[in-house]
Amino acid sequence: MDTARNLSEALTKDMQTSLTPASIIQELKDGNARFLAGESVERDFLAQVKSTAGGQNPMAAIVGCIDSRVPPEIVFDLGVGDVFSARIAGNFVNTDILGSLEFATAAAGSKVIVVLGHTQCGAVKGTCDNVELGNLTSTLANLAPAMYQVDHTQYAPLSSQNADYVNAVTDANIRLTTRNIVNRSAVIRDLVAEGKVVVIGALHHVESGEVTFLDDTEINQNTL
Repeated sequence: MDTARNLSEALTKDMQTSLTPASIIQELKDGNARFLAGESVERDFLAQVKSTAGGQNPMAAIVGCIDSRVPPEIVFDLGVGDVFSARIAGNFVNTDILGSLEFATAAAGSKVIVVLGHTQCGAVKGTCDNVELGNLTSTLANLAPAMYQVDHTQYAPLSSQNADYVNAVTDANIRLTTRNIVNRSAVIRDLVAEGKVVVIGALHHVESGEVTFLDDTEINQNTL
């Protein structure tokens, strides 16, 4: 888990420029490994706040769920200024989040977008159960396409009581969101085609804290 930069220091523009998408993904994997081992880097967060007051140079942007058990900066052992974080129930994207990701990459220089789903997701379970509750009804409608991508003949019952079904919808939702980012944003699609940005899915296991990355090679070859 060696790295070329001092992880206790906030990212500078030079540091950000020197990183590649592959090295950033590896850094996230290494950070999660440190977190699981109880070996998180000792950081002076207040010093990082002060050093980033004049500007930021995050290496990645993470689209995650609002779930309280899935704080990306903690599970990836990150510091202040390391990543952008967009959080919404069910880790899907809409126009506003896509615009935020375009800012993160095209304007601010981030080179990786991670769609971070998680096990035991309440939003996914609510979608599986066709929950209707105020504005949440509209929110969960964004996850319905993932539910319909799952082969329903392989699962019974089709509800949150079936853990295998929930897991399948969770996986489908992560993969669909990664594709939506590339398909719905010409700005990000061009950056992916040029090899400047990688969009990748990941799954946070709330039972252990482990994050596993999905194989999204086909997305980053721009073959959609």
